[in-house]
Amino acid sequence: MSNNRPIEEARQSLTAHAAAKGAEIRAKYGPKIGWEEIRRILNDRECVRYPCTLAFDAKPLLPGEFAHPVAHGERPEDGFTLYLHPAFEHRSHALPYLVLYQLVLVNYGEFASSDDAEVFGASALGLTQEAYYRAVCRMADEVAVLSPSGTEA
Repeated sequence: MSNNRPIEEARQSLTAHAAAKGAEIRAKYGPKIGWEEIRRILNDRECVRYPCTLAFDAKPLLPGEFAHPVAHGERPEDGFTLYLHPAFEHRSHALPYLVLYQLVLVNYGEFASSDDAEVFGASALGLTQEAYYRAVCRMADEVAVLSPSGTEA
């Protein structure tokens, strides 16, 4: 018997929970989730466990990174700022994809995987995981060619 079984079971449980939470968000705020719905989702503790604000600032992001949540303190209850690349500030159609992808880190911490983020976002937006993944990859590729200021490098 493998010692990894409890870890695998926990992973599967987290992925299933992320899918269910995404479906709850879609039922409550969908079927079309845009900028206004994202703002409401961020303030709904049933959807986002901890306080989370958005900031369009690339300084805290790694090169090529489109978004990342940064904790305000050592406890998740202190809240987060979700930094988004400024290239997306006026592209409201892209924001739900990018924000939902990062919310798994706010909700589940570092244990959450990219697969969990894809399942969560896809469920919330009513997409297949593959379609959601391709959309997020296209957006990430756009940022990869930009300098930190949001202009082409």
